[in-house]
Amino acid sequence: MVDSTDLAGFSINQMTVKQLSLPELVKGLVELGVPGVGLWREPVAEHGLAASARLVRKAGLTVTSLCRGGFFTAIEPAERAAALADNRAAIDEAAELETDTLVLVSGGLPAGSRDLKGARERIADALAELAPYAAERGVRLAIEPLHPMYAADRCVVSTLAQALDLAERFPAEQVGIVVDTYHLWWDDTIAAGIARAGAGGRIHCFQYADWTTPLPAGVLTGRGQLGDGAVDFRWFREQVTAAGYRGPVEVEIFNDGLWARDGREVLAETVARYREHTL
Repeated sequence: MVDSTDLAGFSINQMTVKQLSLPELVKGLVELGVPGVGLWREPVAEHGLAASARLVRKAGLTVTSLCRGGFFTAIEPAERAAALADNRAAIDEAAELETDTLVLVSGGLPAGSRDLKGARERIADALAELAPYAAERGVRLAIEPLHPMYAADRCVVSTLAQALDLAERFPAEQVGIVVDTYHLWWDDTIAAGIARAGAGGRIHCFQYADWTTPLPAGVLTGRGQLGDGAVDFRWFREQVTAAGYRGPVEVEIFNDGLWARDGREVLAETVARYREHTL
């Protein structure tokens, strides 16, 4: 029998082993004693939303988050309307999967724009429309600040302080933030930001990935396996715990090298690295 007593609250995100089908992932997690899974909308849709919900429920897994909503920064009215409609669909999917957390990647600058402040205000406008809709369905919106290298094309929210400035316009049970080590490890104000987020009950998701260099072309798949890079995971865990967070810890890694390997081996390695570098 697998001794999983130290894995309470642990979760592995689907993208860490995207080479596995959802049934393969679920089977692997159960065999390793991992109680949680983070899901992504596209592979869930491929398997079927209702079928995915049944599968994880039958396995006894907790869906710790659904990724992703967001991309709120478009200026053109039809594009903004389409983004809002897609986010309402994402909220409905999160509710069907019985997760209370939808992770938001807020969106980058529209083509030709240099107006970061305006883009962030459009995020706030979108949240004002979506937060009550999500709350009615038992889903919290979690703003994920991404590393500044993504500000132009993916996410104009680059720091925890910027994410909190947006989230704090809304009730904490509706809008919070994601603490992702990959995106925030470099920020010397992060301890104060985590304390601020915890004091307001705003930490809705906590994710691990390591920072390794050199970054690959395109940078999206540059996240490292735990222990391979510069992140002090125990320090982060101490900070979020001190801030009052008692939710799941989710490993989310985008890495071509990991994806090229046997997914079951990567799952087992991830559990071992979690034990080695975070507990």
